[in-house]
Order: sequence, then structure tokens, then C-alpha cells
Amino acid sequence: MPVSLGTDQLLASKRLDGRRVGIVCNPASIDRELRHIADRLAAHPGTRLTAIFGPQHGFRSDVQENMIETGHARDAVRRVPVYSLYSETREPTAEMLRDVDLLVIDLQDVGTRIYTYIYTMANCLAAAKKHGLEVIVCDRPNPIGGAAVEGPMLEHGFESFVGLYPLPMRHGMTIGELARLFNETFGIGANLEVAAMQGWHRGMYFDATGIPFVLPSPNIPTLDSCIAYPGTVLFEGTNVSEGRGTTKPFELLGAPWVDAERFADAMNALGMTGVRFRPAVIEPTFHKHAHTSCGGCQIHVLDREAFRPVEAGVALTAAFRAADPDQFRWREPPYEYEHTLLPIDILAGSSDLREQIEAGTSARDIARSWTGGVEAFEKLRQRFLLY
Repeated sequence: MPVSLGTDQLLASKRLDGRRVGIVCNPASIDRELRHIADRLAAHPGTRLTAIFGPQHGFRSDVQENMIETGHARDAVRRVPVYSLYSETREPTAEMLRDVDLLVIDLQDVGTRIYTYIYTMANCLAAAKKHGLEVIVCDRPNPIGGAAVEGPMLEHGFESFVGLYPLPMRHGMTIGELARLFNETFGIGANLEVAAMQGWHRGMYFDATGIPFVLPSPNIPTLDSCIAYPGTVLFEGTNVSEGRGTTKPFELLGAPWVDAERFADAMNALGMTGVRFRPAVIEPTFHKHAHTSCGGCQIHVLDREAFRPVEAGVALTAAFRAADPDQFRWREPPYEYEHTLLPIDILAGSSDLREQIEAGTSARDIARSWTGGVEAFEKLRQRFLLY
């Protein structure tokens, strides 16, 4: 059975009849014919599209760098205002919602706790509760499957826009399932409906869905990027290049102090399952170490089921630090609207990971320390799974 998206179920229903609809979306909000949800809503009989809301990187996902706010605009084709939810506000205001009586959310998540789109969704749920609106979240596949759960939990005191709620790094849920979890468990209490998919199952990666892959944000260009991302996103908390400014961000990694061959040999000697590390030298065109030769590796995932991306990301971080502890640095704040806590700590969800790496704890032992939190989360999430 081919996968049918939540938007397909919504548009085939009568839920939109007579409604003034605001849509939270970006370029990845397409169907299997590559039709964009804003166009489908604008053409839907009996429905008025009255506002468009964009997440981080903008409605058109044209802002390449992270942590660069986007402005508000007006869509000349659809003739509606376009509001940025990565601007002076990250929650729709009363003025933005003035002509909306139904808020629809259609965003492609990537299956990792720190991805801000799920918190844009949470903020929209909070705004809908505040202003008495209904919300429909149109479900989409978790591109890296919905079976595996991995990584450290977010702890209280480390909440930020890259982690509002206690989730493990790889949560194994769809955005619709997360909406249910956030709304009920964390007290948002919005009038929420999830338009579920049909034909998707938990072991399915995005390339098995038959739906075209449109990069959900500028530095997640492929499914391979998504698969590596739960681990290599940790490099945003360091002075190591996570590959921004290359053609393979989050797969290509490098730093000026690293010899690529020695580095890759050391990583492969760890015997991590499902992955091979190929020596690579990169020269990012922008962001960290722009126009500087950086040694490191490319991550080649050979077995998706066996690969543990977060553990691999921890091992890689430790290896870059070990290559030259004097040149390796934890990035200083600010980072994603947090001005006090270290970026690595809000990415990892606590200071534990940083302290474990500094103490020389092995990646395997660090991964074992996550077991209790992951097991507790897996029990919690069962109540909210739709597939």
C-alpha cells in the first residue's frame, strides 16, 4: 500500500469547508505529485487560505545559515501574508491569527530532538490554545524510521529552542505523534487533531515511502544527511566543521588540526556497527573554517538497522578532541536564543555528555548510560503512537 500523507486525508475530508485557514509549512510541504500544501489549500473549494507561517530558515527555506532570523512578507502569488516564526517571535501572535479560525501544520521533521520545527509546532499549539483556535497537524513520515530510539534525554534546566521537552536525541516518533505527546503530557491542552497517514509503518525509511524527498532545511539535503544527523548535529556545539559549506553537511566532518587518514583509521578501529568512516579533506565555502583545509571523514552508513548515529556522533566528537585537545573547543554561547548554557549542553540535553567526554569515558559506556532514560521514554511514547 503506498503511503498517503496526512494532507491527503485532510483535503479529502470536509474538515476545511467554510474555514479560514492558516498553514505552517515550508518547501518540503509537498505531496507525492510535488504539489505544495499552500497551493492545494488555495485551490480547495469552500476554503480560504488567509495566512502562511514559516519555521526556521523561512517559508521558502532560502536562509542558508542557522540562527539567522527571517522577516515577514507577503506572498505575491497567493496574496496572503507570510509570517516568520523564527523572528522577533517564535509563536504566532493574535494579530497574525486575526483572520484564521483553523491552523494547519504541515512540516517535515527529521526525527531528532534538536530540530526546531517540532518546537515551532509546539508554540503553535500553545498559541492556538491561547486564542481559541483548532489545530490540525498533518502527519508525515519520520525519515529515519519510527522504531529505533537512542541518545541522552533532555534534563530539566537545559530547555531551549533546540529542546523544549524531555526527549532522547533520536525519538522515533512522527511529528503528529509528537504533537499528541506534547499537547497531553506537557500540558499545552490545545484543541488538536492529527490527520494520520495511511500505509506508513514504523520500520519504514523515507526512501521506501514513494514520496519525493525535498530537503526539509538547507543543510539537510538528502536522506543520508537525516540518518547521520542525530549524532553529527553535536558538532554544532564545537569548533569542528559539521560540513556546512560543503555538499554533504552532517556527513562530511573536519577540522584544521586533523590528519584524515589517521583519523578515519582510528574511527574504524572502534568497530562500530553498520558504518565505515572514509578519510576526507574538506574546505567549507562558508561557516566554520571557511576556505581552510580540514581533515576528517565522511560517514558511510552500510547498515541502517545496525547503525547507531548518536553513539557514532559521540565517538567522533571524542576523536576530534583527542586529535588535539589544545585546538579543540566547545563552542561558546549564544546559540539558538540561549545566552548562558554551553551549546553542547543544550544539544546533548545536559552537561553529562560533555563531562563524560572530558573524563575520557568511551562512547560505548556513554551510550550505556542512556539506557534508563530511553526505556522510560519508550514506555511513555507507547500511548501516543499512531502506527
